Amino acid sequence: MVKYNTKSGDKSILVAAADLVPEGEENPLSISNYQWSENRQMLLVFTNTRRVWRYNTRGDYWVLDLETKELKQLGEGLPGSSLMFAKFSPDNSKVAYVSKHNLYVEDLASGEIDQLTFDGTEDLINGTFDWAYEEEFFCRDGFRWSPNSKLIAYWQIDASGIKDFLMINNTDSLYSFTIPVEYPKVGEDPSSARIGVVATNGGNTKWMNIPGDPQQNYLVRMLWADNSKDFLVQQMNRKQNTNKIWFCKAETGLAANVYTDRDEAWLDLVEDWMWVDGEKYYTWLSENDGWRHLYLISKTGDEVKLITPGNYDVISIGEIDKKSGDVYFIASPHNPTQRYL
Repeated sequence: MVKYNTKSGDKSILVAAADLVPEGEENPLSISNYQWSENRQMLLVFTNTRRVWRYNTRGDYWVLDLETKELKQLGEGLPGSSLMFAKFSPDNSKVAYVSKHNLYVEDLASGEIDQLTFDGTEDLINGTFDWAYEEEFFCRDGFRWSPNSKLIAYWQIDASGIKDFLMINNTDSLYSFTIPVEYPKVGEDPSSARIGVVATNGGNTKWMNIPGDPQQNYLVRMLWADNSKDFLVQQMNRKQNTNKIWFCKAETGLAANVYTDRDEAWLDLVEDWMWVDGEKYYTWLSENDGWRHLYLISKTGDEVKLITPGNYDVISIGEIDKKSGDVYFIASPHNPTQRYL
């Protein structure tokens, strides 16, 4: 792994291949993906991956301490290539991951592993999603660390009522065979979802009391507040023309509807949202005035500010400088085939 200075063009070795050779092995780990800890002192390496639906989201994870050069595999005692969506805690002390439909937290100093959920099965999925959620809303990673590293909010999917759609594979063997895929056909009920919060040292899950039939509404995105006590949830109806924002209390499970976006035809979920101005507001992309624009919405939903007025669509948000208040975004102001910063 090489570090480049974009200004001077100089480069230096950040992580040598020799640093990624496990004890007793001759070759370094093959890196499929990686992430840094918040303090940039540890590297999380994703390797030996397996495909789940469209993407390789299951595999093995290793942590490299850049100071001591210690290389350690996570998930001792769990099946090989079974870990999913591992990520560092904000305080750099732990890593959380999913294995066999259950959530785990591993302490990096002691190696102690705490299992947070115990009811996971092929039909009851903790911390990740089923096929329909991935296909409709690009949902794969199904849990979020609280900013103080003491809690994890996660999705639980109940797919027990979903029937198998049989896909035929005619290419991988002499005789064709079927592959069962849980898939709700038109007119059938999809899987239900709920969101819960659990302490990272274990204990009971507090489920959020978000109103609405869980089979006729989708919980599509989540955003923690910096106080680690509250978070926002986007809930879309099955027609996907209404998106309700719920303000949830992690300790009590209480949920209040603080904003609702509607359209006669169809709404997209909001991917690029974040807290700004000391968490007085959060960002929101909407086509309320006929154009896709950036708004600021107050925590209570009482105040809605249009930030990017004009006859053009905001394609995506690049960055928001919280200190200066500047917003960098991509838009097509004059020609829909051309994009500008």
